[in-house]
Amino acid sequence: MKRFEGKTVLITGAGRGIGRALALGFAREGAALLLCSRTPAELEAAAGEARALGAKVKAERCDVSVSAQVAAFVAGGVKELGRIDVLINNAGILGPIKPLAEVSDADWSEVLAANLNSAFYVTREVLRGSMLAARRGCVINVSSGQGRKASAGWGPYAASKFGLEGLTQAWAEEGKDAGIRFYSVNPTATRTKMRAEAVAGEDPATLKTPEKAVPAFLELASDHCDIPSGKAVWLDRKTGKLES
Repeated sequence: MKRFEGKTVLITGAGRGIGRALALGFAREGAALLLCSRTPAELEAAAGEARALGAKVKAERCDVSVSAQVAAFVAGGVKELGRIDVLINNAGILGPIKPLAEVSDADWSEVLAANLNSAFYVTREVLRGSMLAARRGCVINVSSGQGRKASAGWGPYAASKFGLEGLTQAWAEEGKDAGIRFYSVNPTATRTKMRAEAVAGEDPATLKTPEKAVPAFLELASDHCDIPSGKAVWLDRKTGKLES
């Protein structure tokens, strides 16, 4: 029996990069998938690949920074696929790379909404609509090294990821008695479009592929994972191996 057969996994930002790789990885392990992103063409391509692997997939465009869209998306997914067992809050944006004094109100708000508010909205709806009643589940928030040590010029992004780390810890404390595990994962440098935008001139061949990140997420989401809830973990920069 495949590891996630009979389970449903929700992945945000599933159209490309790590999100897409995770969708295909969980599909190979037997999971049903509830996928969303803001890029419909990429999302449908990823969903098609997952279906070709035998997965049942519901994929919708959803801006996870908008609470009402999230509520409708999660409710529809639960109605069609049943209980959500694993949530991966992967969606996010880079935002401006510039001194904080030069960051506009709009840019600041957009980054916090996409990277932090979204994880709150999606997690809240999944807990209310599925996990709390089942008293089981796993939530994985995709963080960043910038959420643990900020660099000059990365202010909005770093602040959003520091907030995500705190949100993960708060959810973990609240989920202790509900049988729900929460983790934050720093995937470290990975060959994605966001990484290319963030670090100009970097040779992508020197970076691990998104596919190398998949085994670590599968391990964390597994019922057999013994890493304590609330833990901030990271992936080896070259191999993708889970570190804590």
